[in-house]
Parts: sequence; C-alpha cells; structure tokens
Amino acid sequence: MSGLLALLDDVAAIAKVASASVDDVVGQAVKASSKAAGALIDDAAVTPKYLQGFSADRELPIVWKIARGSLFNKIVILLPVALLLSAFAPWAISPLLMLGGAYLCFEGAEKVWHVLNPADHHEEELYDQKLQGARLEESKVRGAIKTDFILSAEIMTIILSALPKGQSIWIEACALALAGAAITFVVYGVVGLIVKADDAGLALARRSGSALLRGLGRGVVRYMPWFLKLLVIVGTAAMIWVGGSIITHGAYELGLEGPYLGIHHLAVAAAEAVPEQVAASVEWLVTATIDGVIGLAIGALLLPVVAYVLEPLAGLFTRKA
Repeated sequence: MSGLLALLDDVAAIAKVASASVDDVVGQAVKASSKAAGALIDDAAVTPKYLQGFSADRELPIVWKIARGSLFNKIVILLPVALLLSAFAPWAISPLLMLGGAYLCFEGAEKVWHVLNPADHHEEELYDQKLQGARLEESKVRGAIKTDFILSAEIMTIILSALPKGQSIWIEACALALAGAAITFVVYGVVGLIVKADDAGLALARRSGSALLRGLGRGVVRYMPWFLKLLVIVGTAAMIWVGGSIITHGAYELGLEGPYLGIHHLAVAAAEAVPEQVAASVEWLVTATIDGVIGLAIGALLLPVVAYVLEPLAGLFTRKA
C-alpha cells in the first residue's frame, strides 16, 4: 500500500511539473507572439489582395490553402531552423532579424512606389489575364505562400528572440510551435472574416427582417472596399515601421548604438513635453514615426539594388535551371 501511495505521489509531482511546463510554454508563446504584432498586421493586410478576381465560393478554400502553406512554413521548415540557430548560432539571430527587417522595408517602399507609379503594375496584370481558372488560383496561392514564408520567417525569428534564454530545447520548441500555430489561425481567421464580410453584409441587406440589420448590411457592403484600402495602408505602414524598428534595434545589439539611442532620447524628450496622461502614447508615436522614416529610406535605397542587381542575378540562375 505504501508503495502505491509513493507511486501516486511521484505521479502527482510529475503532473505538477508538467502542468507548470505547459503554463510556462503558453505564457512564453503569448508574450513572444505580442512582439510580432507589426508583422502580423502586415500578414493579415497582404493576403486579401491574392483573392481579388475570384468568385465568392472560391475565397475561403483559397484562404485555407494559404493557411495550410503558412502552417507548413512555420512548423515544418522554420521551426527546426530556429531551434538550430538558438542552439548553435545564437549570434546569427540579430543579423537575420535585420535582414528580414530590410526585406520588410523593401516591400513597404515597393508598395509606396507602385502607388506613385501605377504603370509598374501593367505587366503583372497582363500575366494574370493570361492565366485562367485553376491555373490562376494555383499561381496566386503559390505567390501568397512565398510571401508568407518571408513574413513567417520574420515572425518566428522575432518570437525566438523574445523567448527566455538558457531553457530546455523542448520548452522552446513547444513555445515556438504554439505561437506559430496560434498566429497562423488568428491571421487567416481574420482574413477569412474580412473577405466574407461583404457577402455577410449582402445577406443581411437582402434577407434580414430588421431595418437596423438591413442598414448594417448595406453599410458593410458600401464601406468594405474602403476598409480594404485602409487595411493595405495600415499594413504597409506597419511593414515599414516594423522593418525600421528591427534594423535600428539590431544595430544597437551589434554595437552601433547611435540611431537607437538617438530615437529613444527624442521620444523621451517629446513625452516629457506633453501631459503625463498622453506621454506614453507620444513616446511610442515619435519612436514609430522615426523608425518608419528610417525604414522607408532603407527600402527606397534597396529598390534599385533589387531591380538592377539581385533580380538580374536571380534570372541568370533561373535560366540555367
């Protein structure tokens, strides 16, 4: 009997440790995920553009295909790479974050450039017109998953950098996997709601017995295109701001402290000049604005580098293949 009680006591102790580990994993995953908020906004803002031109009955299946590709990117490809980096090359995390930040700056600057020069979209539109049906859907899904891979790499690296150091690799792996899966479901759940909002509004406007609900439905249908445009603007701004912030913070960690400390001092000075109730908001706004200006400048510098150096080099390798 005493042996059975001792065994039960051991089981209870193991269960308590396991429970604490689960709580630790969940807590770390939630905290680390919050650090990637800017990249999440961009991820949610970018995806709806891949659904333009498809019938309503294909929208959710396409979102599901992209979500599966995103989950594969994070869990099957990026998670093992992140763990290897954490175990054998932690020094590489900051440079990789900065590389991802530079990509975000480039993407954001490219979107701004396309708005200023809409003729740049002409070849892309002609290519889309040549593809039809399943081929167009497959092409769009591939393009979305490719873009998601870059954003997912940035998100997973941000999460990895936010996790406590020196802990068990299994805790780290579970926290990364949980955060990656949760982020994927949240982002693409939101995307699904966004792309079907106009259909829901149309259904309310046509079928609801309540005048209030019919008015709500008409409002959703009328203003959803404007909301999607606003979402693209917010996503682009978040992309540029996050990219600039990652680069200045990464440079600080690598020993180039001037830009980061300069931004911090300006933000603190601005916060001290306003009432205490809005000081924190002003400090954040000044920091984000300067990071955004830096990010846009870096992205603008990268535009010709990509167009005249990297893309021609990539074309050479593609032709050889």
